[in-house]
Amino acid sequence: MEGNIRKVVFIMTDSQRKDMVGCYGNPHMRTPNIDRLAEEGIRFEKAYTAQPVCQPARAGLFTGQYPRSTGGWTNSMGIGQDVQHIGQRLNDHGIHTAFIGKWHLDGGDYFGMGRCPEGWDKEYWYDMRNYLEELTPEERVLSRDQNIIFKQGVEEAFTYGHRCSNRAVDFLEKHHDEDFFLVVSYDEPHQPFLAPTHYAESYNDYFIPITEGHYDTLENKPQHHKVWAGLKKDQARRSEEAITNQTKSGKLGRDPIYFGCNSFADAQIGRVVDAVKKHAPDALIIYTSDHGIFFGEHGLWCKGPAMYDEITNIPLIMSCKQWEEKGIVDNNPVSHIDLAPTIFEFMGVPIPKMFMGSSIKDQILTKKRVKDYVFMEFGRYEVDHDGFGGMQLIRAIFDGRHKLVLNLLTSDELYDLEKDPSEINNLIEDEAYKEIRNKLHNALLDEMNRSRDPFRGYYWENRSWREDATEPTWDYTGMTRQKENEEYEPRQLDYMTGLEMAQAVRGK
Repeated sequence: MEGNIRKVVFIMTDSQRKDMVGCYGNPHMRTPNIDRLAEEGIRFEKAYTAQPVCQPARAGLFTGQYPRSTGGWTNSMGIGQDVQHIGQRLNDHGIHTAFIGKWHLDGGDYFGMGRCPEGWDKEYWYDMRNYLEELTPEERVLSRDQNIIFKQGVEEAFTYGHRCSNRAVDFLEKHHDEDFFLVVSYDEPHQPFLAPTHYAESYNDYFIPITEGHYDTLENKPQHHKVWAGLKKDQARRSEEAITNQTKSGKLGRDPIYFGCNSFADAQIGRVVDAVKKHAPDALIIYTSDHGIFFGEHGLWCKGPAMYDEITNIPLIMSCKQWEEKGIVDNNPVSHIDLAPTIFEFMGVPIPKMFMGSSIKDQILTKKRVKDYVFMEFGRYEVDHDGFGGMQLIRAIFDGRHKLVLNLLTSDELYDLEKDPSEINNLIEDEAYKEIRNKLHNALLDEMNRSRDPFRGYYWENRSWREDATEPTWDYTGMTRQKENEEYEPRQLDYMTGLEMAQAVRGK
């Protein structure tokens, strides 16, 4: 059981929140193929994205580093030339690496540049621009128009997801005898939600359920949450009238094309999983999504600068034939940042020092918790857009029960998710939680320093509620923390001597 696994299939969706997957407790969501993976493997209940936006989430997944350390901490801002993705690193260890689907890390617009980065197999590279270039101008317009679902219908073969699955099946048919790492990255169920009409029609009677989170007044919440929810400058809380108007029917609303596309994405995943079982039955299958989405909880919609579970707590399932136990539910906190080192350890590849997470292989095999905390962040929704709140620098930490959120430009949050799973009661000033809050705060500051957060500084420590914070100084910790990326760069030099550094972390 503890031997290396030299074949890995990594499957991900876009904007698929956890309760859009049936096995996570929503019987109305028809996702039989993903559910089957959970029955045959491990379902993680407390898995978190690094940042709840498309590109930064992918930066964390596919570089093993926090988004802010890659250069890609917002949409449409590519990762740096000195940042190696995991495909390149694995390929350099003799593993056949292929990426099929949405990449979003090249600094282009939503669709990408259509160029295969070094390390991935060019024959299988297929980002969204490649898809559009297969279409006529008229078809391109139709591919972005959700109205065609009911007006003229959508052929399965027309969709991006179907074409991605075709390539994945082809790869498995031709290369199953090799050591490989295959990524299948669907845009679905992201807007425009294209899928054959019958998928949407099957959700015509489904309404988004009302939860406690929909009744959040936002009292004692950060100002940017209130602005996002549409409160006026002089409003301290959402009014009862606004909440009633949103929830008066007892059913928040219908979105059949979104949930239909969700089931369509599951069907496409099923095609790939069936091909894995046929051609590479011993492969490790990993499934996840980049982030969730708000359906009006806390008065918010879509995704953006918040750390509520609706957008940060994502589905994560792993399945492998050689694991003896099936249907395991893991309630320990894990992060997308941990997946790269986990994959490397399973594949028997040395884990680079540049990876900022830690492998959870031992947790998977022994069921014992290996991490004290997971960390999340936010920088900006998209560099091209002035909206979506603009820059909102956020750092967060979660210990499996308590979540501390530092909103640098507004005010901070603390939640006890065991007592308050909807994250309504902000405990940041609650004296009963002072010891827990400060312990989380210290651990978060330590992680920002350890991982060379480019935005770190005294201002994250000197919060209004932290009475024992050290006096602000220009030198802050007085440390320098140089990179150790020696698989791809010469060892960095000491500024004072010009010689190779002896210690990467040292007093400045």
